[in-house]
Amino acid sequence: MTGQETVPLTPELMLRAYRAGLFPMAPDARSDELEWFFPQMRGILPLEGFHVPRRLMRTVLSDRFAVMTDQDFAGVMDGCAAPMPGREDTWINPRIRTLFCQLHAMGHAHSIETYHEGRLVGGLYGVAIGQAFFGESMFSRMRDASKVALVHLVARLRLGGFTLLDTQFGTDHLASFGGYEIPADDYMRQLVRAVARRAQWIGNDSAAELLPAIRALRPAGAMDADG
Repeated sequence: MTGQETVPLTPELMLRAYRAGLFPMAPDARSDELEWFFPQMRGILPLEGFHVPRRLMRTVLSDRFAVMTDQDFAGVMDGCAAPMPGREDTWINPRIRTLFCQLHAMGHAHSIETYHEGRLVGGLYGVAIGQAFFGESMFSRMRDASKVALVHLVARLRLGGFTLLDTQFGTDHLASFGGYEIPADDYMRQLVRAVARRAQWIGNDSAAELLPAIRALRPAGAMDADG
């Protein structure tokens, strides 16, 4: 289900919409309009059933990438909005960027960033409310950069007590990590419980706790997914 915006959109209204199961997208990067979406089948990544390809886990545990959170939120949004092969257009328009940067300033939106030799090469961002994290978009300028960010996200969510990772829609890429779709009614039952409970966002000062959380993620044999 979709719906055109009818009232001025503020960060506070965005949070109310997420609690109600809605999320906004723009028709394209050049449009000033936004539409609300409520898919009848909702994509989620199970935090307890998330699995990591063995090759990717080796990359995560190596020193190939430095991984940080909330150091360059706007840069991650710009990376997600930039044209890439196979994705020449984006739903992230200037209004979306402004609203999410405002949510970030309020402590409700977070980014995971991957760096290579000091350069931002991948990452993802989303919204956190209670024990729910709403994943929005990811980008990669090097092989595995966005996937490493995703692994770090899941480890941080598990460590911080989150119970729901919403991916909006299901994709083959996310399915390779254990993602699947559930009916909207089932999703809403999980959402209502999750947003009513507290969780903690795990920051950059918790590196010592994060490594065991990453190692505890379920291996997935030879499965892999590019991105």
